[in-house]
Amino acid sequence: MGREKYPKQSLGALYSRIKQSRILMVGAGGIGCELLKNLVLTGFGEIHIVDLDTIDLSNLNRQFLFRHEHIKKSKALVAKESAGKFNPHVKLEAHHANIKDPQFNVDWFKSFNVVFNALDNLEARRHVNRMCLAANVPLIESGTTGFNGQVQVIEKGKTECYDCVEKTAPKSFPVCTIRSTPSQPIHCIVWAKSYLFTEIFGVGEDEAPELDHSDDGDNAEEIEKLRQESQALKRIRGSMGSEDFPRLVFQKVFKEDIDRLRSMGEMWKTRRPPEPLDFEMLSQDALGVGQMVAQQDQTVWSVAENFVVFCDSLKRLSNRLEEQRANADMGNAPAILTFDKDDVDTLDFVAAAANLRSHIYGIETRSKFDIKQMAGNIIPAIATTNAMTAGLCVLQAFKVLRNELGKARMVFLTKSTEHIITAEMLRPPRPNCPICSVAQTKVQVDTSRATLNDLVDDLLKLELGYEGEFSVSSENGMLYDPEFDDNLSKNFKELGLQGDSFITVIDEEDENPRVNLVLSISEQSMPEDSKPIQLSEKVEIPHKPKSTPASTVIPNGALTNGTNGHAPVKRKAEEADLDDEQRHKRGKVAEEAKPKKGADIIVIDEADGSILIDD
Repeated sequence: MGREKYPKQSLGALYSRIKQSRILMVGAGGIGCELLKNLVLTGFGEIHIVDLDTIDLSNLNRQFLFRHEHIKKSKALVAKESAGKFNPHVKLEAHHANIKDPQFNVDWFKSFNVVFNALDNLEARRHVNRMCLAANVPLIESGTTGFNGQVQVIEKGKTECYDCVEKTAPKSFPVCTIRSTPSQPIHCIVWAKSYLFTEIFGVGEDEAPELDHSDDGDNAEEIEKLRQESQALKRIRGSMGSEDFPRLVFQKVFKEDIDRLRSMGEMWKTRRPPEPLDFEMLSQDALGVGQMVAQQDQTVWSVAENFVVFCDSLKRLSNRLEEQRANADMGNAPAILTFDKDDVDTLDFVAAAANLRSHIYGIETRSKFDIKQMAGNIIPAIATTNAMTAGLCVLQAFKVLRNELGKARMVFLTKSTEHIITAEMLRPPRPNCPICSVAQTKVQVDTSRATLNDLVDDLLKLELGYEGEFSVSSENGMLYDPEFDDNLSKNFKELGLQGDSFITVIDEEDENPRVNLVLSISEQSMPEDSKPIQLSEKVEIPHKPKSTPASTVIPNGALTNGTNGHAPVKRKAEEADLDDEQRHKRGKVAEEAKPKKGADIIVIDEADGSILIDD
């Protein structure tokens, strides 16, 4: 009774609904740790946590649910264990898995009352957005970059979805992506500049004083293993200046570390595993490659050429550091080097190291000129921003659970001398959004028998009445249009279509076209004498609106142009969690203008024992 006294007093009748709620939290990193703490202490009845990543040393300064002894363990499992101690009456379920895995299907999403996104990558965010729309479950989306943060409430048919607004390029990158699962050239560039370079020539994270685990006998073996791993680069640095130094560095970061990552089988179930490189083999391949290749900054170097530049720049930097140690009176301060994009030696090292890592992960390599342009400063993660964002997520969820969507807001955090927290009214779905302004339904498919022709001729043309020009696509690209019918005879399995895949049908008629149709596949065997594709339920496909009104209709029916009656406040925060998005259709890029937004000050009101935002 003592634990529930104050939540009941503050939340009133809402508290009983909270206790009965089933919640999904995707991501257990910076925001996720703070959010899980809030959810558990608030008293939500059942919380599921999904995260694929493992804990890294660099997480510990802001992800407070984790300790040194948890390094290399699953974030989801450790978060469940740590947060469960705050409130043993809450049911916690942890899933060390990818949210895109088949077991997390639409029906599974439908079992939750609210979904919270605490993710750090664009594709996963888009996937959860789409799944919540298909399941008709409210989504609380959030993100942070440095001092900036954002919280967005998304409900199908009532608000903008995650893909309604064009995304801007990110200015920072999650450490777990940089260290374990890079997918873009910039990830490898950041790794080479902000991790490898500083570990070898600066003060690396492993130089920080280690925690004392002398009394933790239960984890003695694991702690000893981590201690040995943390000393590996330090021992290699001790051989700086020797002929063996380049080989030792290369073998550790491009072979031993990659072999260790490959051993984490769960991480590579749904993605391409990295392929390690071998120093001796590349030494043979690089015979005849001159050191002058580093001056060819406008061409993309081969693997052998990157190998030569890496080893040569490593020697040059090692000699500089040794000279600095010998000639400078440093006192007790260690001699270090810092990256400068205009410094030839440091740029050569970062360019070659980044390209070698890109090759390992199957990522496109870049020229030295391109890498120089891309190597920018990384905004650090701010623990306070994560905590404030997580708190705002829960406050917005209260309004969703009260069925008061008209009082929910799009909330922004920014480092400012005026208004640190600002808010905007939620906007309705963008009429031409390809994700949420669509008709949706589920189809039952025998994927071993059903062909694309069954979908196009039997379902779309005969049953749903499509005429004239229309196209069919999936997450893998274009499947059919009037000028591309090569796939009609292929079955669904051959096209990579399976349970919970999405198919998008686009009406391309010039006059009065219908909105896009999104079909969610439910995979199941059917009798041989039945149709291999069947609609689960009837669907109405309305026509696209002919014009878009300039004003905004809010869920409660009021009409507004971006304010709610208050004087508008100029918003200085950019939407921190958004990335570049170019929508492709048969090789053509359609660019859409980003709508202007007004902003409102958040009002904190403590009437009736509740804390409300801009109600």
